[in-house]
Amino acid sequence: MLRRALKAGEPGSWWQQVTVIESTDSTNADLAAAARSGTAAAPAGAAAASVLVAEHQRAGRGRLGRGWQAPARSALTLSVLVHPRMPAAHWPWLPLLTGVAVAEAVRRTAAVDATLKWPNDVLVGDRKLAGILLERVQTPTGPAAVLGIGLNVSARRSELPVPAATSLALAGAATTDRHTILVSLLRTIQALWSAWEEDPGGLHASYLRRCSTIGQQVRVELPDGSAVTGLAETVDADGRLVVAGASGRHVLAVGDVVHVRAAQ
Repeated sequence: MLRRALKAGEPGSWWQQVTVIESTDSTNADLAAAARSGTAAAPAGAAAASVLVAEHQRAGRGRLGRGWQAPARSALTLSVLVHPRMPAAHWPWLPLLTGVAVAEAVRRTAAVDATLKWPNDVLVGDRKLAGILLERVQTPTGPAAVLGIGLNVSARRSELPVPAATSLALAGAATTDRHTILVSLLRTIQALWSAWEEDPGGLHASYLRRCSTIGQQVRVELPDGSAVTGLAETVDADGRLVVAGASGRHVLAVGDVVHVRAAQ
């Protein structure tokens, strides 16, 4: 049914391969391995994507090495393999593009007011609804990217991994039908991808409209253990967070953001 909805494998279809499996440890690991071996690789220069969906992901991974788990069939757990034809300088936008796609699909299909915490956590209010992990892989036809997505759909409060999480059901979604939401999400990824390739700058404006980090007092925890605090002013044209702190302005390409309070 998913293959028919996406017209997978048909002439001119963006979706090269569409696979749904019952269970796996990690859809990202599986799809990355297939890409490296060439079994999920597109021809050189092709604009084509593959998607792997698992009904249950036993050992999913999030950003910064965190684990991600959900009861079977309570979430959407999937990975999308894409073959960017953009210059390497534009690759940092890939996880942000994916975040915009998830937020847009949730808004349109489930009527839930989703926003983005920089760089790509999808929030409802101050609770995390979805997480995204990007991995770059080398395939026989060149570099590709695996976009991993975990979206809580029908989980009850007691089934969520941390108190700061939420699900579409808990957010009062208009639908929690996973097939409906998944089709909307994948179509949105395709549409945004095409628009991004035609106009890379347009994605910047779309992201700014959805980013709830801007205007917040934040603490950004950096990989070296240090932290930057201050006002999140904007996200620049390279996808970096600009924070005005006591010691000056900081332009950050990576970090874990905590929203301290809304700016007055």
